[in-house]
Amino acid sequence: MSGTLRTASRVMIAGSVLVLGGCSYFSNKDKMEAPKLASAESLYNYGVDALHSQRYVLASGEFELLQQNYPYSGYTANAELMEGYAYYLQGEYALSVQQLDRYLELHPTSPDAAYAFYLRALCYYEQIADVQRDQQGTIEAMDALEEVVTRFPQTDYARDARLKIDLCRDHLAGKEMLVGRYYQQQRNYEASMNRYQRVVQDFQTTNHVPEALERLVEVYLSLGLGDEARRTASILGYNYPDSKWYRYAYTNLKEYHLASNDTPKPGKKAGTEPGFFGRMWHSIF
Repeated sequence: MSGTLRTASRVMIAGSVLVLGGCSYFSNKDKMEAPKLASAESLYNYGVDALHSQRYVLASGEFELLQQNYPYSGYTANAELMEGYAYYLQGEYALSVQQLDRYLELHPTSPDAAYAFYLRALCYYEQIADVQRDQQGTIEAMDALEEVVTRFPQTDYARDARLKIDLCRDHLAGKEMLVGRYYQQQRNYEASMNRYQRVVQDFQTTNHVPEALERLVEVYLSLGLGDEARRTASILGYNYPDSKWYRYAYTNLKEYHLASNDTPKPGKKAGTEPGFFGRMWHSIF
């Protein structure tokens, strides 16, 4: 091989070494390292920050990531609870209940258990349907709210739960009235009577009772039961003398010639002794 060829060969070999070495150098330099997972504290703070900025889906994701990667962290229990709260804010009530049930199962004696039970009850409460629809959700909400009251009677959660229980009861009474009016319009008087009586007997603290009593007067008059109509109107007049419902009942009694001189006029309370309401219901029902 001539000297020129040998020199060229050496140059090519040297160049190849440089190219290979250069490839190796840049390859090592450009390797992407896997991103380090944030600490449990950071993930928790990221979730809280996301809640504050109303990025609820992101928040629930951060809390879930914390639980998956740091199951024994001091932040994990709070993350479990806050994930349930994030789902609640998203309107994902089923997911929220599922997460809160899990939290309560793992931490039944937690200082935050009262809040978890309350938040769980709110999930049911927010799903209460219009009175024209099935009211199973209202019953579930009442059960969950009553559990809050039973377990934590002296807390602010219990006080608010009691108010919401009253609203649930009013909602259920409204459903009974809706069905009762429908049956009455169809002249199914027995079915309508049962609905109105249930309102008076089971939902006495709701604002539907005066109407239920007046509707019962109408039903009794339609059935020709004058005595029952008079007694029911008397109860209505004694307890709600200023209500429009007693005015309607009084007018109906007059039209059927069942109002006597002793029948109190609307706005004037009957002079009946305390306890009259309860005793009269026993005589009617």
